[in-house]
Formats: sequence, structure tokens, C-alpha cells
Amino acid sequence: MELTISHWLYGLFTLIIIFTMIFRKGVVLPSLLGTFVIAWVYNGSLIDGFTAIFNANLVAAKELFNIFLIITFMLALLHSLRDLGADRRMIQPIQKMMINGHVSFFVLVGVTYVISLFFWPTPAVPLICALLVPAAVRSGLPVMTAAVAIALAGQGMALSSDYIVQVAPSLSAASAGIDTALVADKALVLSLIVGGVAILLAYLMYRKSIRSKDDKFIEIELQNMQSTTETTNKAHTNNLSKWSKLFAVLVPLALLAVVIYMAYEKLLSGRMSGLEGGDGAAFVGGVAVILLLLSTVAFGKQHALDYISNHITDGFVFAFKAMGPVIPIAGFFFFGSSDFSGSILGVEENAPALLFDLVQSTQEFLPQSALLAALSVLIIGIITGLDGSGFSGLPLTGALAASLENSSIDAGTLAAIGQMGSIWTGGGTIVAWSSLIAIAGFCGVSVMDLVRKNFIPVILGLVLATLAAVFLL
Repeated sequence: MELTISHWLYGLFTLIIIFTMIFRKGVVLPSLLGTFVIAWVYNGSLIDGFTAIFNANLVAAKELFNIFLIITFMLALLHSLRDLGADRRMIQPIQKMMINGHVSFFVLVGVTYVISLFFWPTPAVPLICALLVPAAVRSGLPVMTAAVAIALAGQGMALSSDYIVQVAPSLSAASAGIDTALVADKALVLSLIVGGVAILLAYLMYRKSIRSKDDKFIEIELQNMQSTTETTNKAHTNNLSKWSKLFAVLVPLALLAVVIYMAYEKLLSGRMSGLEGGDGAAFVGGVAVILLLLSTVAFGKQHALDYISNHITDGFVFAFKAMGPVIPIAGFFFFGSSDFSGSILGVEENAPALLFDLVQSTQEFLPQSALLAALSVLIIGIITGLDGSGFSGLPLTGALAASLENSSIDAGTLAAIGQMGSIWTGGGTIVAWSSLIAIAGFCGVSVMDLVRKNFIPVILGLVLATLAAVFLL
């Protein structure tokens, strides 16, 4: 096909965005500028360039607002549980399972993974580090190895699939123009492969550092953590009442029932309930709202109206801080798809597919290899994750997945691979300027040392998962 100046400009700004990510700088500015310049050139109107910037962000916001809502409601629920002290009670019994350092490593992995699936890892880190890490250290697990377990299970394995909240698969699928379920299911499988490999390798590599309970270095490590742990624990010493006991049982049971019902509808009933895609996240969010209402009333009674407003406001603030910069980036890459470019440009017919056309124009020069396509998307995902976000690169990897799919590998698989690369890198496992800082800070360890500990297990896990995606999925 014949490429126009708009195609070349789109390719140029895409490369600028990629190189900007490599140098760990924000890509909102080139995304907005690229949208303006390309729309101006395509329509030949400066006014259309201005309106395209707004339209691109509006289209992206409409497509992604369900993500903001689910984050808001889950965070609001977590904050209301903290008011009651129920979050602390939920995981206190787990401390008794930490009989030695080896068991403690895998207990930390399991608990971090489950909590992070529902509440995201970053909000869960203070709770886990305050209550479980000291118990794990007392059992003989070095605090650095505990930090590795938390990072790989939460910021890595749980966040890269994001199977319950479905922020990541929704971003990837929207950019690829496919259903969320096509990405979510494959991302879950790949995240378990990457996580399983990385966690097992980390345990095998660092198991010799695990000590006995009476080791003299245990008290030294606990003292290093003491100030952070005490500060966090103080926030949980109040309001431990019959309501905290009730909600410590009710919330896990309710969320477990949601998961069981969704699994039943998907795997056993044979019916397409609608819960296998984005509606699944809506179902979880709705349950979270009802639990939020109940817990807020239990805590505040006559002040419940004010408390719930504050919790939802805090949830929205967190959601916009985490996801706000993604909107203009997504708007730029939505611009490259014919599914959205018409709305952005105000064109009703023959909407351009700028990114797809660019990739298609190179197909005759590239071997039609599923492995080559998968590795390319993985590398791009890793590069986009270097900005320390993990999510800002998903619009790019999703759009590339749609362009690179062929008879050997589908867009859903490629989008899931790109999602693995981006989130395992930038979500908080192998770059020091990500949310990994929070884990290092609460555990009192060097973030650079933590990066070095995670690097080999994570990279090997990503490579093996990509090979599995190509040859097995």
C-alpha cells in the first residue's frame, strides 16, 4: 500500500515515544504533540489538529473509565477495612504458619499474590510488610529474600495478569481492538509461568541464606525494620471490635464466592454469562461497593455518609495518579487504529489505520515467524516498562499485537506477551525507580540490591513464558 506523510509522522512519533521511555522520561508530551501534528497534517487544518487532541483523550477516557472505577472501589474498600482494623485481622492467623524460613518464603508468596489480585500490590505492601515480614524474619528468612518474594508475587505475578481487577488486560485489549477475555485468560497463564519460574529460581538461588530461628542476625534485621513497622502497626491498633472480626471473615468469603461463581460460569456451566470479560471486573467492583457500604456504616454509623465520600474520593485520587498519564498515551495509540481514528479525526468513513498500515507495509520484508513476532513484542514491552510505570506501555504493545498477528499467532497472545514484558519490568520487579521502592523502603533494604536479586529470575521467566506462548498456547 502507499504510505502518506501522516503514516511517516505516526511512525516517527512512535519511535520518539519508545526512545523517551528508554531514557526513563515521561511520554505524555510527545503523545499529545504527535496527536496534534498528525491530525493537522492528515486533515490539512490547524483547527482539526486542536480538536483531535481533545477527541483522542476523550475517546481514551471513555474506553478506560471502567478501569478508574474498579480501582476506586477496591481502594475505598481497603481503606474502610483499615478503619475497622479488619485488614490486620485478616492476615494475623497466617503468622502462625511461618514455622521456618523456607515455609515463610512460600507463605509470603501465596498471601501477597492473593491480596494483590484483589487490591493491587502497592496498597497491600504496607500491610504485608508490617505484619508478615517481621514474622518471616523471626522464622529465619532474610529480609532481602522476603522482599524478593513480595516483589515477584505481587508486583510481578499478580499485577502482570491483573485477572480480578482487569486494568492491564483491558488496556491491552482496547488497544488491540479485541475482547478483554482474549487477553486476560492468556495473561493469567503466562503470568503463572513467569512467576512460577522466577519464584522457584529465586528460592533455589537464595535458599542457602535462610537461617535458623536462633541466628544472631535476626534481631539486627528486625531493628532495621522497627521504625517502619511500628509506624504502620500504630495505624491498625484502634477499632479492633466485633465489627473488625466480622469483616475480617466476611470480606474474604465474599470475594472468594465471587471468584468461585465466575469460575463456575466460565468453566462448568457451559453458559456465556458475560463475566468472562470486562463485566467480570464490574461484578467484582459491585460486590466491593456493597462491602464498602456495610463496613463504612459499621465503622461510622451516623458519620457513614461522610466517611464513604472520603474513601471514594481517596480512591479516585489514587486511580488518577496511577492511571491519569495513561490516557493521552492511549489516545495516541488509539489514533493508530481504524476503530478509533474516525472519532478522533471526525471522519465518518474510511478512517485511517496508521499503525496497522505501517506494520503491514513491512510484512514482505519480514519472515512470517510467530517466534519473531512474540520476541519483538516482548522486547518492546520490556523497553516500555523502563519508565517505571508498567502500564503506560500497554497501549503500544496492544496496538502492535493487533498489527503483528498472523496465521501462526493471534493478537490476544501477542498482547499478553507484551503485557508480561511491560509490567514485570516497570510494575515493580527489575527497575529501581518503580513501585519496588515501596517494598525496599518498608523492608529496610537497598532497592538496587533488590533489583539485582530479581533480575535473572524475572528475565528467564519472561523468555520461557514467551516460548511457551508460541509453542503451547
